[in-house]
Amino acid sequence: MIKPYLYVEKTKGKGRGVFTKERIPAGTRIETSPVLVLSYDDTEIVDKTKLHNYIFLWGVRETRSCIALGLCSIYNHSYDPNCIYEMDFEEETMSIITRREIKKGEELQINYNGDPSDSAPVWFDVRKK
Repeated sequence: MIKPYLYVEKTKGKGRGVFTKERIPAGTRIETSPVLVLSYDDTEIVDKTKLHNYIFLWGVRETRSCIALGLCSIYNHSYDPNCIYEMDFEEETMSIITRREIKKGEELQINYNGDPSDSAPVWFDVRKK
C-alpha cells in the first residue's frame, strides 16, 4: 500500500526524494511495502555496489539487510525527519509513518539510523535544507 498522493521528484544535491501532493496528518501510515531479505553473505556483496545506498539493516541482530520495494528506498535522510520507518520482520514489510503533519509539496524524510533522534554520522555528507 502506497498512498496515491505520494510522488518522486529530483531534489537538489540529493538525487530523488518522496513528496506529497496533499497535507498529511501526523501518525499516518503512508506506505507499507514488501522487502527482499538478503543473507549476511549477500549483504557483504551488495555493500560493495551502488545498491549499498538503498538497503536497510534487517533482523533483530541486524546481521542481514533488505531491499525495500515501493518507495521506501527513495526517502532521503534527515536528522530531524518528518517520518519514521517501521519494520515487520515476520511479515517482511517496511512501513513509513508520519511523525508530524506534513504540508502539501513537502519532502518526506526518514533518519537512516532508524531512531529519529539518532544523530550518529551516516556514510555520506548530510546536506542541510
